[in-house]
Amino acid sequence: MCRSARPYVRDSRTGVRKFFLSEASQTQSGRSRYIDSCIGTLRVTSKQAQRLGLAARTRISPHLERCSLLLTANESYAHAEQDIFMLTGMKVSHSTQHRLVHRSEFPLALAKEPVKAVSADGGKVRLRTPKGEPSQWKDYKTVALHSQVCMAAFHDNEFLVNWVKGKPLANPLTCIGDGHPGVWNLIDGFAPPECRREVLDWYHLMENLYKVGGSHQRLKRVETVLWHGLIDEAKASFDGWSAPQVNNFLADLDQHRSRLPNYAAYQQLKIDIGSGAVSSTIKRIGRRLKISGAQWKSENVNQVLKQRCAYLNLDLNTA
Repeated sequence: MCRSARPYVRDSRTGVRKFFLSEASQTQSGRSRYIDSCIGTLRVTSKQAQRLGLAARTRISPHLERCSLLLTANESYAHAEQDIFMLTGMKVSHSTQHRLVHRSEFPLALAKEPVKAVSADGGKVRLRTPKGEPSQWKDYKTVALHSQVCMAAFHDNEFLVNWVKGKPLANPLTCIGDGHPGVWNLIDGFAPPECRREVLDWYHLMENLYKVGGSHQRLKRVETVLWHGLIDEAKASFDGWSAPQVNNFLADLDQHRSRLPNYAAYQQLKIDIGSGAVSSTIKRIGRRLKISGAQWKSENVNQVLKQRCAYLNLDLNTA
């Protein structure tokens, strides 16, 4: 629609909007105020607002707020301001979009069925620093309940642990991670040791194996024996070869020995052996956190993570 025509269309709908507000609330009494909505600016009385469930002093309708939250879960506040105007003809400034995100309570996703497998990993977020100082990249943690929902948090492992523990968990619960100690420290809180089945991500294991280099034939042999959980045979393949990369890989095998199962048997039993679910989630979170030029105040990161996860979990689409 041509922008110059929008005011006339809005004027022609004034009576329609007034009629539907009166019909929906069954009242026209009370003091009036104006709120912006997807169909224009509405005059709403205090009694109508009360019956329609509009929060006091709000100047944006619930549906327009939800549209704004959907947009800002994917793009910058400035771009969301432009897109809201293009889609609805209403102006919701980027600063209003920002305030809306940080005053909203985003739903924490529920598991629709018992959780059989969970994976955890870390992502990166760029923090804002004082002018003249280089920006800093810091870690946040992400948890994915396989084939279900996800959650992320910045410097708040306790929140993630409580979120996971609040779900119906299978016994044993398959917990998958890479070799980072911080990931296993997080996983340690998900369930008691006797209720966890810890698995070192197969693809991470293979990535580290092929970093060793050397004879391709030897690497394939090690891959085969590790696939069947034969750790000592894998270590024996490196006998007589002392190099930093070899020593590091052998140390990883020793450190994670209890997390190196018979991967072939697990696959036949349909037990998850990879952390692709959480890796994919981190990439999708990064599409919001890492948009060009984005820098975040540390105190705002968790709210943005909750919003993005609510979007990924389809919780922002509910009416």
